[in-house]
Amino acid sequence: MKVKLIKRKNPQKKTEEKFYANPVNAGRKSLRDIARDISGRSSLTRGDIENVLFNFIDCLPGYLRDGFSVQLGDFGTMRLTLSSKGAEKEKDFNTDDIKPRVTFTPGVELKASLRETSYETVKEKGSQSGSGDDTPVLS
Repeated sequence: MKVKLIKRKNPQKKTEEKFYANPVNAGRKSLRDIARDISGRSSLTRGDIENVLFNFIDCLPGYLRDGFSVQLGDFGTMRLTLSSKGAEKEKDFNTDDIKPRVTFTPGVELKASLRETSYETVKEKGSQSGSGDDTPVLS
């Protein structure tokens, strides 16, 4: 995996700056891309897999709204968490201030496979040459 180093303030010492790893975004994988990749590994067609994925996406919000956490095998679990403004009194609480968030907790196997990742740092061309080209290059 490619990472670039970003200079940020040290959380322990606000006056100090340190370099931290930041992942290089390689782009996006669409559902169609994922379905094509999975179909190449199974006897199902891309259309069959897209059908399953789209139906899962349609069902997921309802499960979460109904208060279920969704266990996806060894992949992990999704659940709904909420944030809201606090109110001094219960009667003053406004449900319009609730913001839903989906929390994903990776499974043990997913975490283990990600720990096996190797990393290489990249530098942005523009950061040294001043050319303005932000294309990452290997360092």
